[in-house]
Amino acid sequence: MSGAALLTCEFSDNGLVRQLVGPLNENLTRLEQRLDVVLHSRGNTITIEGPPARALKAEAALKQLYKRLTEGHAIEMGDVDGSARLAQDSSTSDIGDLSIRTRKRHITARTPGQAGYLQALQDFELVFALGPAGTGKTYMAVAKAVALKLAGTVDRIILSRPAVEAGERLGFLPGDMREKIDPYLRPLYDALYDMLPGDYVAKLLLSGEIEVAPLAFMRGRTLTSCFIILDEAQNTTPVQMKMALTRMGENSRMVVTGDLSQVDLPRGTKSGLQDALETLDGVTGVGRVSFTHRDVVRHDLVARIVDAYDKRDAARKKASDAE
Repeated sequence: MSGAALLTCEFSDNGLVRQLVGPLNENLTRLEQRLDVVLHSRGNTITIEGPPARALKAEAALKQLYKRLTEGHAIEMGDVDGSARLAQDSSTSDIGDLSIRTRKRHITARTPGQAGYLQALQDFELVFALGPAGTGKTYMAVAKAVALKLAGTVDRIILSRPAVEAGERLGFLPGDMREKIDPYLRPLYDALYDMLPGDYVAKLLLSGEIEVAPLAFMRGRTLTSCFIILDEAQNTTPVQMKMALTRMGENSRMVVTGDLSQVDLPRGTKSGLQDALETLDGVTGVGRVSFTHRDVVRHDLVARIVDAYDKRDAARKKASDAE
């Protein structure tokens, strides 16, 4: 490889190096594809061959993955992809102790956007997280809520969504109230069960320490010592958004997530999420994180799909503005 550098990474634990390399060297192969370098493993040593800048990024990615192993956490392919993404962004090469630990998961940033999100969740009492599906907006917010609940920092977790899109039209659905709303809140339940044992989630739901409810159920309440997550907030009206934001009581935190490209409100109705972003711009204590297709951590194709739609929408807007 012309102009290549040769770096050597030596690790102290041969057993952990075997996990780092992965079955049939699959983790190294993935890093080679992501960072355009050549990696060789022998014993407790991994050599890196490639252009100097890329070789250094590969070294940083390997060290980050090895650190995860030393802390007792397994490596999944998503972690390998994440280490490569973070290594490629110099501003997030060292994210410090921004990981979130729950009883079942150890969540770390897999993209620069997620690293910024973890920082915002640590620094601000109210955080707006914007961007496409698959970027971890809701998942990481639930993880943070669970971690603070386990630490005793908050007493309750409130998870809410506008049910049946923005209109919250529940009456026509079959079943009792729980059966009517559960399908729209299922993603929040899924995240909870990914963080905590099922019997413990059931116990906290029964005691009210975790509440999963449609947005309409928050009206008239003051939520103290709570971690509140308002999901799919692009489908709130300005009145609903103001109502939700003013539920925050003493020692409470709130995360508002949404995708402004997926608004399901009636035509001509302004999104409460957009209205809130404009109204609260510059207000102290409010954080804002914007994700892009580069932060999508699902299947690689999802990122390309999101990017294709963004480009199409931008082209349509440009054509519309030109008329």
